[in-house]
Amino acid sequence: MSAETLARWQFAITTVYHFIIVPLTIGLSLLVAGFQTAAHRTGRKHWDDAARFYGKLLLVSFAIGVATGIVQEFQFGMNWSEYSRFVGDVFGAPLAMEGLVAFFLESTFLGLWIFGRDRLPPRLHLLSIQLVAVGTVASAYFILAANSWMQHPVGYRFNPETGRAELTSIWALLTNSTQLVTFPHTVLAAGMTGGAVVLGISAWHVRRGGGEHRAMHLQTLRVSAAVVLVCGALVSAVGHVQGQVMTDQQPMKMAAAEALWRTTDHAPFSLFAIGDVSRGENKVDVTIPDGLSILADNDPAATVEGVVDVQADAVARFGPGSYVPVVWLAYWCFRLMIGFGVLAALLALVVLVQSGRHRLEDSPRLLRLAVWGALLPFAANSAGWLFTETARQPWLVYGVLRTADGVSVGPGSGHVLATLVGFTLLYAGLGLVAVRLFLRIGKQGPVEPDQPDADPWLHPGHGDDGSSGAPLEPALVD
Repeated sequence: MSAETLARWQFAITTVYHFIIVPLTIGLSLLVAGFQTAAHRTGRKHWDDAARFYGKLLLVSFAIGVATGIVQEFQFGMNWSEYSRFVGDVFGAPLAMEGLVAFFLESTFLGLWIFGRDRLPPRLHLLSIQLVAVGTVASAYFILAANSWMQHPVGYRFNPETGRAELTSIWALLTNSTQLVTFPHTVLAAGMTGGAVVLGISAWHVRRGGGEHRAMHLQTLRVSAAVVLVCGALVSAVGHVQGQVMTDQQPMKMAAAEALWRTTDHAPFSLFAIGDVSRGENKVDVTIPDGLSILADNDPAATVEGVVDVQADAVARFGPGSYVPVVWLAYWCFRLMIGFGVLAALLALVVLVQSGRHRLEDSPRLLRLAVWGALLPFAANSAGWLFTETARQPWLVYGVLRTADGVSVGPGSGHVLATLVGFTLLYAGLGLVAVRLFLRIGKQGPVEPDQPDADPWLHPGHGDDGSSGAPLEPALVD
């Protein structure tokens, strides 16, 4: 393989792995902040137990995310130096904001939350985890602003003397129309991810009786199922708008996602297709009439451009070459993203229905499905990320910089192959460590503090039955 192909494989593997962790961190931070807020407002012990318990999983996720994210920065400079030189003036602003503002909030206040439980006043300790949640969401915003610029470059000018893109408007970059739909889509998907993990762990414990923390697990199960369902519905709504923006800005991506070869009105939505790329046709195609036209323009008669026609237009604009991505990869990633997300939301709906009928604990099969259902949002996220990045090819920056022009000149195939193997093995090791920690902590469940008579950090509240209870314990880490 060429150094370019190996560099693409390396960045794909490390980025997909990192993106497995990122939505989990965002989702868990929001849920843990919500649990502790509920504990502070109600004084109920099970909310405090939930915040302390899932806070441990948040710490593991955050640590793995930091370790894997740092590698991305090195790859920009080592494997993609021409790309970094071209976009450095543009990318510098949002990446600096992410580091100085968002990551500062996350790391600083996460430390205060860990070590300040029995030292900070209750409201300041609560504010710490709330700022952690704000930081994770802000971090996502700035990173996605940079990525959205790659999808739809705005607020810049090209300097022919330096051969670089130069930022002219940070406001245009941060309010990019692509960013305004990508950000809520990603954060809502993160909510589904965090909710599905909490749902799976809670279901595992409820299926085994829940022990002394039965009330906590039942409560977190219901809340997390509601989060997955609501976020799933909102993801679908935002995704619809995002599809329309994508059709307007990157018609090739939408055409590849639907294996639509020629421009047509009343375009159908493809459910299952087997195509011949060389001939530009589908041998088998099961469709929903007018579905794609509705998705693309809210009009069943709308015209949607096809792969062949977009390719011809791209050749006329940018010169000879293939501007068609790997169609089968775009097509199936798009469907897997939607399919896994819908399954996660439907599972959450069934859990809520059974819970409302008070039959949840009598449904062991459903609880077992909920445990394995924790994997569904991860699969949807990975498929969606692969679709977003691979269906943009051959562009690094759409319409401006091709992938072949962004790779470093110096590193040879041998060097890139060695680091590809090294990073893959390293990430596999980190993955095993993360999974083992999650399983061990998740199966263990909440552990009572070692010093139950320590000074309380929460005001005296009410027990699970609504009666006056003892102050909540201060310890976070056992």
